[in-house]
Amino acid sequence: MIDIIPANQLKNFMSRVTDIDEQTEQTVRNIVNDVKDRGDKALLDYTQRFDNVALTALRVSNKDIRDAVASLDPLLLEDLKLAASNIRRYHEQQVPRTFEINVGSGSKLGRIAKPIASVGIYVPGGTAAYPSTVLMNAIPARIAGVKKLVMITPPGKNGRVPANILAAASVAGVDDIYTVGGAQGIAALAYGTETIPAVDKIVGPGNIYVAVAKKLVFGTVGIDMIAGPSEILVIADDTANARFVASDLLSQAEHDELASAILITTSKRLASAVQDEIVKQTKTLSRKDIIASSLKNYGGIVLTDTIEDAIDIANTIAPEHLELVVANPDNYLDLIDNAGAIFIGSYTPESLGDYIAGPNHTLPTNASSRFSSPLSVEDFITYTSVLRFTRDDLATYQQSIRRIAMSEGLDAHARAATIRFDDER
Repeated sequence: MIDIIPANQLKNFMSRVTDIDEQTEQTVRNIVNDVKDRGDKALLDYTQRFDNVALTALRVSNKDIRDAVASLDPLLLEDLKLAASNIRRYHEQQVPRTFEINVGSGSKLGRIAKPIASVGIYVPGGTAAYPSTVLMNAIPARIAGVKKLVMITPPGKNGRVPANILAAASVAGVDDIYTVGGAQGIAALAYGTETIPAVDKIVGPGNIYVAVAKKLVFGTVGIDMIAGPSEILVIADDTANARFVASDLLSQAEHDELASAILITTSKRLASAVQDEIVKQTKTLSRKDIIASSLKNYGGIVLTDTIEDAIDIANTIAPEHLELVVANPDNYLDLIDNAGAIFIGSYTPESLGDYIAGPNHTLPTNASSRFSSPLSVEDFITYTSVLRFTRDDLATYQQSIRRIAMSEGLDAHARAATIRFDDER
């Protein structure tokens, strides 16, 4: 069941991830340091301990990948290829450019864009397999031109990586795959082991231990973000279909007991109908216990007088996914300031974005869309500024440089500009 609640209660949903407790952080720190010290041996030990799997090798063989692709339902394989094509088409529009501008008589300023050399992708495992995560992380990296793209993922109970994960990696062009997960896998990507090469950046979601490990290794390597539990906010009026709205709320609630699913509506009729549909549809779903916990603690329906009021609340929450299911949605689109992704209309469900539409599903959570963006090609690019000045053009700036430098108490900076013209004085 999902309750109708006052808007001021929604602030409780904005802090679903509390500060990391010292014990968890110390546990992860110990794992990271152990992997730094013992390499592969530590990875194998932790895999035995946490995943109950005794591995003899960490790298997935090319034969295992080929066999996985061959074993996959041909229709599912075509679906993965379709999704990859749409993701590629969308992200190709994000390719940055190198530019150069003239700023004087022969002086130029510019920027060089180059791909990060090596990237590691973390793909969650355990109770579920997420081939969509492989595609969403690997394809933008490939478009950016990343030279070395490796992937790590925990083993299943049989010690193997699920076939749909391996097939997605093959479709997306991942170079190497390693059967290791958790904080120990993040440490391996950051520092390298005898088998797993160190990378320059780590991307991909994971549990709290993965998130803490990414936080600890940041600086040694780059990371994409510290991802929190999934969330959806639906803004709807009386024109919305209650069955559709309920199904979209449930699609997020099934992710995690910490997932948040919120409806803000101007229609009491819709609110009541969605409540009924939630009860009806939940009975048929396999993850009903997770859904019940998510909706009880982080689900809610808020009634507002106007769509503008609903959008004001949404901008405060800054949700990962925002659905706008109202008449004339284009009239309101410019009012939305903070959202990871916006889904417009009754036939643009959030799951469309998760799997096949093309825009990235790695989105900012926990109100971080106020200052961050979806994963993109630019996340796999570094930029270098280029400056080239002639003597004459530097001469026009030398005294300005000197005065600013002296105001900061940095006379060596001042001299570096003026010394080049000592022969004129």
